[in-house]
Amino acid sequence: MLTTAASVPSSVSNDPLRGTGLYRYKQIIEQMDGIGQTAPAASMNDPIVINVSGKRFETYEETLARFPDTLLGSPNRRAKFFNPKKGEYFFDRHRSAFDAVLYYYQAGGTLIRPEHVPPHVFVNEAIFYDLPEEALNQVQQEAGIVDEPEEKVLPKNYYINVMWQTLEYPEYSLLAKCLAIFSVVIIVFSLIIFCVETLPQFAPPPKPSNASADWEANDPYAKTWFQLNTFVIAWFTGEYILRFLCAPEKIKFLISSLNIIDLLSILPYYVQLAIDDGGSSSISVLRVVRVVRVFRVFKLSRHSRGLQILGNTLRASLNELLMLMFFLGIGVTIFASCVYYAEGGIDSDFASIPHSFWWAVVTMTTVGYGDISPTTFWGKIVGALCAISGVLTIALPVPVIVSNFENFYNKEVNRRKEEQLRKEEEERKRQQEKMERSKNKDEKSSRGILVCGVNGCDEPPNPVAQTTV
Repeated sequence: MLTTAASVPSSVSNDPLRGTGLYRYKQIIEQMDGIGQTAPAASMNDPIVINVSGKRFETYEETLARFPDTLLGSPNRRAKFFNPKKGEYFFDRHRSAFDAVLYYYQAGGTLIRPEHVPPHVFVNEAIFYDLPEEALNQVQQEAGIVDEPEEKVLPKNYYINVMWQTLEYPEYSLLAKCLAIFSVVIIVFSLIIFCVETLPQFAPPPKPSNASADWEANDPYAKTWFQLNTFVIAWFTGEYILRFLCAPEKIKFLISSLNIIDLLSILPYYVQLAIDDGGSSSISVLRVVRVVRVFRVFKLSRHSRGLQILGNTLRASLNELLMLMFFLGIGVTIFASCVYYAEGGIDSDFASIPHSFWWAVVTMTTVGYGDISPTTFWGKIVGALCAISGVLTIALPVPVIVSNFENFYNKEVNRRKEEQLRKEEEERKRQQEKMERSKNKDEKSSRGILVCGVNGCDEPPNPVAQTTV
């Protein structure tokens, strides 16, 4: 008689139930686990019947085996859904969505969402059947749920990389979030200055009639406004230069729409300085320069997801907006000509067809200022037709624009959900690591102590598995 021994793993020897009757019962249950839930072994050419909420589908094992990592492609994973009485697999899931799921296996990896199945329902079904993530992302992108992932191009230098992500991505760190909040405060502060300095209380005194040619207005608030604007522009300029120096792609940085807006909000200050130093300041030029400062309001779009959604909607609806402008242009030309010949005259408000354009625009857009209006019978008929045509013209492209806005809004909602899930997952991992560290600490403190159960140690601490030949 030959006996061989093999030591049992430490995880088994450390089981607190070892040596009790409950431990033996646990071993029997683990050995019997899965009995009655396994499907009969089938060859690749045998048909497989799949029942999805009462609708039966038939396919081959060879078809499902093309993707063994999925739920249907793995015989062991789908075994728990097997019904031995009917000899079929039963899934209490969405029937219409399963047509596309089964076609994914038949087509060799092409996942097409049925039009009558909502995107979120189809995505949940694809997740349940554990289809590959690439196919799932493609369906979500086609449905407008998520954007195509963009690969971040980061600087290779570590310190420049940290500076770039701190300035560009507020979610990178707490410092980045604080800088983004401070930048928003500066932008709002600059807009308040832009508006407040035009109040009559802060206006410079008017030039007297008997003033000499070299008279200069003594504005008591000019120095204050200059200092405040200098502080704002110093922050904007420093931020722009730092981001440009840290940018991994300089050309792409310069032609970016948000960076162009940043540059337009900075340049008027330096242009005004150059004009004042040159001594050839013109009222019209200064007004244009000051008007350009209003572009600072668009700097908020860098930190506001709502403004970004609006901008993306307008960019995606550019063709529809151009079509709207084209239709309005045709309508304005037609009705301005008609109202001119119906109302036109020397003493009339419709002195010419170009003069009638203003009336046609405000009427087609249903604004109706009432500054000019037709008075004759035929002129009123033209005005009524103009208003009705304007309502119909504007209403045509609106559903497309609303649909684009809804798509971008849904993407933003999904992005927030994914970010929230990611934070919860990170928090769960931190808690799990904390519990593991605490458990390891307790095990180290109690190492070397052996405690037997209440019923006694029925088996030795280090049992051996005996084999008799």
